[in-house]
Amino acid sequence: MTEHSYAPASSETVEPWKWLAGVGAALVVWLLLYRSLIPFSEWVVARLPVDRHSHLGEALAFFIYDTPKVLLLLTLVVFAMGIVRSFFSPEQTRNLLVGHREGMANVLAAALGVVTPFCSCSAVPIFIGFVSAGIPLGVTFSFLVAAPMVNEVALGLLFGLVGWKVALAYLAFGLSIAVVAGWVIGRLGLEHWLEDWVRNLRADVSQDVSSAPMTVIDRINAGIDAVKDIVGRVWMWIIAGIAAGALIHGYVPSDTLAAIMGREAWWSVPAAVLLGIPMYSNAAGIIPVIEALLGKGAALGTVLAFMMSVIALSLPEMIILRKVLSLRLIAVFIAVVASGILAVGYLFNLLFS
Repeated sequence: MTEHSYAPASSETVEPWKWLAGVGAALVVWLLLYRSLIPFSEWVVARLPVDRHSHLGEALAFFIYDTPKVLLLLTLVVFAMGIVRSFFSPEQTRNLLVGHREGMANVLAAALGVVTPFCSCSAVPIFIGFVSAGIPLGVTFSFLVAAPMVNEVALGLLFGLVGWKVALAYLAFGLSIAVVAGWVIGRLGLEHWLEDWVRNLRADVSQDVSSAPMTVIDRINAGIDAVKDIVGRVWMWIIAGIAAGALIHGYVPSDTLAAIMGREAWWSVPAAVLLGIPMYSNAAGIIPVIEALLGKGAALGTVLAFMMSVIALSLPEMIILRKVLSLRLIAVFIAVVASGILAVGYLFNLLFS
């Protein structure tokens, strides 16, 4: 959530329409590449010394097709949201949350999480910034749950890979978890379970950041910077996730996976949540695995519960949050969020049976 400043001189020397034309041309190239993915992947696999319908052939076809597809989708979504976020500074974000009644503030915080992707490494400074600004603990937790789990990267990739109905349902239920979890934690009044140094923070009212209005070129540069930052940090995780998905797609029998993660197995949802906690990934890295699991007959609710657990309750994130939260508060956070994920898993299995 950092702002980038661009030298006004560079914006004045180049006419904005040239930048807009460049963006338009890039979008055309993006569309042509995206539409060529299927024939390209089939062409590559056909030239490999493997049987296309063998386990290895199926795995390679999945990997060769999904890798550029996910990276293209991720680049487009991150660029677009980088431009959108250029209209909102961190100070404006905090000011939007301060002063609202609890409940409405939880909804606003969760909604802000959708357009503010962050990973575990940036959770702590954002959390500290919100606490120091006087934002209630429950409201801060609504943001903390929504930002990694229901961000625009997850929604964009879900839409592109498994369809708009699943993406829309995931958005609705993910936001519900964030709002309810934050509200419950706020009602419990657990501010005294924060680490002492965090609880003693006070907002620095003298820090009033004023910045010159951003130009069209500045906003395009913000989108480019977002792509460099986010895609540059997660591309290895994406490829690892696609490789795992390819192995599942090519080698795991459908009957076996359906028996383990099918909707008939009542224990599959809590097992998926427990399995996801020790793992570490972001939305972009885990969604190719989700795609492969669904393609093998796993139940939608069970798979999404696994995805939510990996993203929102990962052990590495809990270790980082230990810097600012006591163990008791982390335990409450895990219990509340896990309960919401379990409810969503069972509800998805019921609705999409």
